[in-house]
Amino acid sequence: MPTQLECRQGDIANQPDMDAVVNAANAELRPGGGVAGALHRAAGPELDRACRPLAPIAPGQAVITEAFGLPNRHVIHCLGPVYGRDKPEAELLAACYRNALSLAEQHGISSLAFPALSAGAFGYPLEEATRIALTTVSETLPQCPGIERVRFVLFDADSTEVFQRTLDSLG
Repeated sequence: MPTQLECRQGDIANQPDMDAVVNAANAELRPGGGVAGALHRAAGPELDRACRPLAPIAPGQAVITEAFGLPNRHVIHCLGPVYGRDKPEAELLAACYRNALSLAEQHGISSLAFPALSAGAFGYPLEEATRIALTTVSETLPQCPGIERVRFVLFDADSTEVFQRTLDSLG
């Protein structure tokens, strides 16, 4: 059965039916704004303590921790590229998704939820970030037979519409 890919508007910190959620992390894996702030607030201070020995990470890298107070088993932390600064940004962004899926496969995670990596404070244009995200995930999933479901959780209706439209065009 092919992996189910879905897009929905919602709160990345409240995905109780997912084994793991993906954090749009900063290099130091510390609490911050956006997705990182929401996940750290919901998970509690244990997440920050678990992240410290793993930092710093480079753009494109992914690391995994327990989820602590979140309703998931794991958090996969990815550092997306800052648009216009981290080069080559498209390859680094694709590496985030590939590395996150690889970690999920290695840890027996069958379902995971991604935010739109790099599309917020890191300034990646949404349409391009969406195309890279969905194309990379679609191309990587055949090497990850244990992953049954991937969800993109978007903060607002406009982003959700862009992701859904792009996903529909890939089908």
